[in-house]
Amino acid sequence: MHTSMKRKSAEICLTLGFFLSFIRHVSTLSITVNEIECVYENVLSEGDTISGNFVVMDPEIFWPNNHPGLEFTVTSSQGDIVHSLKGASEDKFEIKAPYRGIYQFCFKNPSSTPEAVSFYIHVGHIPNEQDLAKDEHVNPISVKIAELRQALASVTAEQRYLKARESQHRYSYTLLLS
Repeated sequence: MHTSMKRKSAEICLTLGFFLSFIRHVSTLSITVNEIECVYENVLSEGDTISGNFVVMDPEIFWPNNHPGLEFTVTSSQGDIVHSLKGASEDKFEIKAPYRGIYQFCFKNPSSTPEAVSFYIHVGHIPNEQDLAKDEHVNPISVKIAELRQALASVTAEQRYLKARESQHRYSYTLLLS
């Protein structure tokens, strides 16, 4: 009986370790963009999924109609721009990394007014069957679990994005009432 409990505990620890091994990196931060602000993230494998979003916290209140918005670019480790956006107050993105290495996420504010930005990024990796351990207990279900984990990360990113937008709208509404 005692051996059975040890085996079950070992299986739970192994399963938990398996799930956690696929989490590459998650970053959530708030930054103030004066001119150009960049964030760097390491992508360990070509083909990894880079997903994220950003929201400028108060564009409706302080941006006049002619405000140029923020510029956002994602540059690969090889110097290629893999995602670009101009004149935005928010964005959601998902990119398949063409290369491994350090990626650069830059915000450019052409306006003289500093902008508060909520930014979230996640680098995920779904292994193929060749990357998994060669054990009779590891099978294609492990790949499906990794895909589910990636989908869950996407849902979490969407929730953070919506929460930041809701906060932005609530803040704008309170300023309008005062």
